[in-house]
Amino acid sequence: MRKTHAPTATQGNGEQLSFLPPPPFSPSWPTRNTLADRALGMFMNGDMLDHPDFESSTQSWRLGAVVFTLRALGWPIETIEIPSPTDQCPDRVVALYRLDAKYTAQALAMNGRAK
Repeated sequence: MRKTHAPTATQGNGEQLSFLPPPPFSPSWPTRNTLADRALGMFMNGDMLDHPDFESSTQSWRLGAVVFTLRALGWPIETIEIPSPTDQCPDRVVALYRLDAKYTAQALAMNGRAK
């Protein structure tokens, strides 16, 4: 498994370094009872989700769109890329998503919202 992360200048990819501190963690909560809210609850419970897990829990196959929404709201959802080759696509990679527990603790401490 390979965890994806933001490239750094030491990796030689030409990305510009920032001398400014990163913005503070202050996400917005998704609207209650939406797919984003349900996914965030699963992430905050420590679940790692892939598309089949999400679909079986929510009857929605739109996990990528939900993760995009959560990221736009300020939630640092991580993507773990897992090689999953098939005969038709030997370079196939699937995504597994997670939220680091430190962000769950910080969000609950800041907001007091129950998981």
